[in-house]
Amino acid sequence: MRINISNIANLPTKYGDFKIQSFREGVKEHLVIFKEPLKATPIVRIHSECLTGDTIGSLKCDCGDQLQFALKTIGQEGGMVIYLRQEGRDIGLLNKVNAYALQDAGYDTVEANHQLGFEADERNYEMVEIILHHFKIKSIRLLTNNPKKLNSLKNIEIVQRIPIIIEPNRYNEDYLKTKKEEMGHLL
Repeated sequence: MRINISNIANLPTKYGDFKIQSFREGVKEHLVIFKEPLKATPIVRIHSECLTGDTIGSLKCDCGDQLQFALKTIGQEGGMVIYLRQEGRDIGLLNKVNAYALQDAGYDTVEANHQLGFEADERNYEMVEIILHHFKIKSIRLLTNNPKKLNSLKNIEIVQRIPIIIEPNRYNEDYLKTKKEEMGHLL
């Protein structure tokens, strides 16, 4: 797999001053947002793109809140966010909107993906190890509630899982319940 890597640039944000670097894998361009200096075992958030939650502020999921939590934590304590371009658990934006319509009709998030011919979660995390190796990181403290992320990193030691605690709202309560009961999320 050929990976193109950008230069490092400054990124001042409301959460603090970060650095950014992009990694292109085929047509997908992933982003790493990090605070220097990186510790030997940094806090890392592996975050999959969610246009509706991250950018528009959708209340149907907890993605935007998790990203903000991670940026705030890393802005204060250091570390990195690896922002993977895997919209809608890697089914794409068009299919994600179709899944939303199925959810509006009464299907849960897993059932909606299945109705569209997808697994509950199509994402993979191979790019994460490539990025962490680029930064010479061998062990991390992982900000996650997702057991799939914990089990997917084969060559990186996860010394600590840091939970992300987000208050549910009336629009995402069932979504979070499904993530916990059907996908094993540690909520």
